[in-house]
Amino acid sequence: MENSTKRSQATLAVGIFSLPEVKFRFITPYSFNGKVYSGEQSATVKDGKVLFDGNLFDTVLFEAGADAKPRFELVDVIIGVNFHWERKENQTFDGTLKLIVEQNKVTAINLIGIEDYLLSVISSEMSATASKNLLKAHAVISRSWLLAQIEKGKEIKESSKEYSACTDTEDELIKWYDREDHKNFDVCADDHCQRYQGVARQTTQTIREVIDETWGEVLKYDGKICDARFSKCCGGVMEEFQYCWENIKYPYLAKRADTPTENIFPDLTVEENASKWILSEPEAFCNTKDEKILSQVLNSYDQETTKFYRWQVDYDQKELSELVLKRSGVDYGDIIDIIPVERGTSGRLWKLKIVGTKRTKIIGKELEIRKTFSTSHLYSSAFVVEKSGTMPVEKSGSMPAENSCSAVGVESVPAHFTFKGAGWGHGAGLCQIGAAVMGAKGYTYEKILAHYFPNSSIVREY
Repeated sequence: MENSTKRSQATLAVGIFSLPEVKFRFITPYSFNGKVYSGEQSATVKDGKVLFDGNLFDTVLFEAGADAKPRFELVDVIIGVNFHWERKENQTFDGTLKLIVEQNKVTAINLIGIEDYLLSVISSEMSATASKNLLKAHAVISRSWLLAQIEKGKEIKESSKEYSACTDTEDELIKWYDREDHKNFDVCADDHCQRYQGVARQTTQTIREVIDETWGEVLKYDGKICDARFSKCCGGVMEEFQYCWENIKYPYLAKRADTPTENIFPDLTVEENASKWILSEPEAFCNTKDEKILSQVLNSYDQETTKFYRWQVDYDQKELSELVLKRSGVDYGDIIDIIPVERGTSGRLWKLKIVGTKRTKIIGKELEIRKTFSTSHLYSSAFVVEKSGTMPVEKSGSMPAENSCSAVGVESVPAHFTFKGAGWGHGAGLCQIGAAVMGAKGYTYEKILAHYFPNSSIVREY
């Protein structure tokens, strides 16, 4: 991959994947420890170190010569981890390859320039054939998010306070998933951070022009780079940061309708309003079935389903109780009820109570809820649950008497549960499908960013 310009760019460490054995192929020669390597290679773990070429190392760093255009291939990279489209593919990368050991697995890390990284990100997150204004908007927010996360990582490391993204008691589990999950590299290459799937995604000259024209541009608020989030489909209203992650309120991640008209919509933190909203299909930028527009945002594996503005999932009692046990590790017994406790500004649940024949517990935040009720992830936590039918409770001799069904008078439980939901993802910040519609309608990238990140401004940081 050639740089868009000769301008300098900082180097980024991207964690690609971890496996007991990492297989890779050097397309151009790389050197390590005074020796030049090319072609197919592999590395495994032994005694907590990287075993490569018959020797043990704490770190293996493969570098190309100064005049070379470095390129290597990683074999069986897992993409869409824990999502319904999870699969393996070989991916080709430029830059430096670093190998370390984490949790008794070899982790492959790509050291790459930030702007070169973004060339892949904006076409991995969506189609490289998307409108130029959509791609420019995404380049700015991807760059902003990245630099904000690097700064956040530094602040966490320098702080004397212990950072925690989880509160777990007997009665409540509140957990969120964010940048602080990574300690040995800046960001990962999958949906947990930003999709980065190598040079194969960089398919158009437009992508290079977009990076060149927005080089160094970020969103800022009050002198600080914005933690600019994005998801596939907000479902009609954008979520606020604090309902998805730590309890911080950012003015540029505000509640807002995804419409060109006045910012008027019901208070979706109120259960009655949220239920009506989710069960309806209000007008919004992201309420579209236009295949041409959707193909700009959704790569082939994302298009395996198109029902995400409003969606439905059905479980019978056995399926759901077994699923919740497997996904949460908590044995609730038969599921008696799923009760909304607190919702965010988009109607997304960030606290929910699971009532079972063996125990009751409140869980959150939105991603923890989504992970608990799906083999991968529910599209979002903006859902209502409808129960139907009844079936006898399965008695368990191992239940304490005070927690038994007979003790609380429960003789039957719902036979079926239907989840009816809205949106895809956390809903905070830029709605990719909504932004694609805006781009198709001729909105400039500045106006797209102003819509999804009110109170922010575009600044060329470098």
